[in-house]
Amino acid sequence: MLAVLAQFLDPGKGPEQSGDFQLSPTPFITIILLGFLIGGLGHLYRSKTMVAAGILMIMLATVLLPLYYAVSR
Repeated sequence: MLAVLAQFLDPGKGPEQSGDFQLSPTPFITIILLGFLIGGLGHLYRSKTMVAAGILMIMLATVLLPLYYAVSR
């Protein structure tokens, strides 16, 4: 079972990335973590604005920025 899982998770077996379209996931992960932090603090302090900002940051990092990069290249 572990051998099959190891073959499935092998990064060399994934799809080829073409040319210039190679992005580091670090900025996306950073924005997601900041969004969770701000949203969590918004819930703690009962601030709807902070909760909305956290949700917006998470959505930005998971949907909008990757879509922008895919369309712009």
